[in-house]
Amino acid sequence: MAREKRTVTELDSNYMQQYNAHVERQKRKKQRLIRRLVLFSIIALIAFGSMTTYHIKQRALHAEKKEEYERLQQEIVDLKNEEVSLQEEAERLKDEEYVLEIARTNYFFSKEGELIFKLPDEEPAY
Repeated sequence: MAREKRTVTELDSNYMQQYNAHVERQKRKKQRLIRRLVLFSIIALIAFGSMTTYHIKQRALHAEKKEEYERLQQEIVDLKNEEVSLQEEAERLKDEEYVLEIARTNYFFSKEGELIFKLPDEEPAY
């Protein structure tokens, strides 16, 4: 249906002017309120988004640092074990018999009258 034309004439009185001005002020007030709320919402969303992004980055950094810490702890344990074995090796190297045994096996030193034959490690292919 088409809108019917208003046939009522508005009075041009002081009261109606004040009322219209009041209604207009209320509309502007409501518009400003809506604009402020939208602006505040946008600012809140930006702040929340930036804090969320920062939190996610910090969690990733924390996980990376924790992983590196665990890796370094394992490396410390491995190095301590290696240190113990090297100290034991140093103690054994003080023994002359042990040094002579190493020289005989690794460098083919022999005792007087002893012949050393080097045998191949691999089996022949025939």
